[in-house]
Amino acid sequence: MHVSFDPWSPAFVADPYPAYAALRAAGRAHWFEPTGQWLIPHHSDVSALLRDRRLGRTYLHRFTHEEFGRTPPPAAHEPFTTLNGQGLLDLEAPDHPRIRRLVSKAFTPRTVENLAPTVRRLAAGLVDAFVAKGGGDLLAEVAEPLPVAVIAEMLGVPEEDRGPLRPWSAAICGMYELNPSEETAKAAVRASEEFSAYLRGLIAERRTAPGDDLVSALIAAHDDGERLTEQEMVSTCVLLLNAGHEATVNTTVNGWRTLFHHPEQLAALRAAPASLPTAIEELLRYETPLQLFERWVLDDIEVDGQVIGRGAEVALLFGSANRDPERFTAPERLDLTRPDNQHVSLGAGIHYCLGAPLARLELAASFGELLRKAPAMTMVAEPEWQPGYVIRGLKELVVEV
Repeated sequence: MHVSFDPWSPAFVADPYPAYAALRAAGRAHWFEPTGQWLIPHHSDVSALLRDRRLGRTYLHRFTHEEFGRTPPPAAHEPFTTLNGQGLLDLEAPDHPRIRRLVSKAFTPRTVENLAPTVRRLAAGLVDAFVAKGGGDLLAEVAEPLPVAVIAEMLGVPEEDRGPLRPWSAAICGMYELNPSEETAKAAVRASEEFSAYLRGLIAERRTAPGDDLVSALIAAHDDGERLTEQEMVSTCVLLLNAGHEATVNTTVNGWRTLFHHPEQLAALRAAPASLPTAIEELLRYETPLQLFERWVLDDIEVDGQVIGRGAEVALLFGSANRDPERFTAPERLDLTRPDNQHVSLGAGIHYCLGAPLARLELAASFGELLRKAPAMTMVAEPEWQPGYVIRGLKELVVEV
C-alpha cells in the first residue's frame, strides 16, 4: 500500500505527489513501520488533528518517557534536547500558552510592521547585487541571506557575528528529519551548545544595556509578574531563526522553480504584480516547504474507524493535504489566483506559525524585487533536491537575469 512512500529516496523527494495520491486513495491512516508512525494524508484529517488537544508536540507535560512507553533521548543529546524542548514548537499547556503570551508581548504585529522598511531595504540590496552580476545561485545569494539578515536585525545580532547563524540553524534542523543519524545528532548538539552560548552572552549584554531589539523586548516582557527564563528566551530566539528562515528560503527557491516550470503563470504574475500576495499563498500550497509534521497521541483517537492508541505518533503529511482533491479544485494545477486557499503549510491550532506575518512580508519583498528588476530571469539548469524530506528544498537554483 505504501511501498511508494520512501522519504529516503531521492526520486521520492523530487516528486512525492504520486505516492501521496496513492496513500489518499488507499485510506485515511496508514501504519509506516520504518518510522513507527501513522501516516495521515488527507486535508480534513490533518487540519482537524492539528487542532485536536488529544495530540501534542510533547507528552512530558503529562507522562514520563517510561509511562508513555518511550525511550528517553540519549544523555549525549542533552544540549539539543533542552534547547528544543523549551521552545514554543515543542511545548504544550501550561508552558506553551504562558510562553506564547509573553513572546507575543515582544513579537507584536507592530514589530513586524516596523520591520517592513528594513525587509524591503535588505531585499532590494540583495536583488540589486544579484542583477548587477547577471544572476547566479538564487538560493545562496538572495533566498538564504534575506531571512537570516532580517532575524539577525530583529534580535540585534551585530553584523560581524552573523556568519555562524545559518550553519547553526541547518545543523539543528537536521534533527527534524526522519530517523536522523548519529552524525546528524552530534552536529545538532554542537550547534545547540555554540548557539546557546552566544545567545546567553547577548542576553547578558542586553540586561545591562537594553536596545531597540527583540532580545531586549523578551527580557522586558512580563505578565502579572511572570517573565521568561533565560533558557526560554534562548530557545525562542533559536526557534525564530530556524522556523523563520527554513520556510522562507525553501518557499523562495521552490516557488521560483515552480514559476519557471509554468511560464504562462509567471508571465501573468509579472503583468499583474498586485496579485503577488495571492500567488505566494498558492506557492506555499503547491510546493510545501514543510512536508511532514509530527504529533504524539496523548489519548486514543479514531481516524475513519482506525483507532490510534495513546503512545502512538502520527505523521501529518502537509504536502499531501495541500494536494487533496477533496479540499482543492484541480490541486495538481498551479493557479496563482486560486481563491479560498486553505493550505496547512503554516500549521493550525495553538502551534500556528508565530512568524507567519514576517514570512509573508519577506516573501513579498524578495519576489516583488525580482519580478520588477529581473523580468527576463530564467533557470539555467534543472536543480537537484536536498536529501532531506521533512524540510524539502533545493541544493541550489542557478539563474540568469
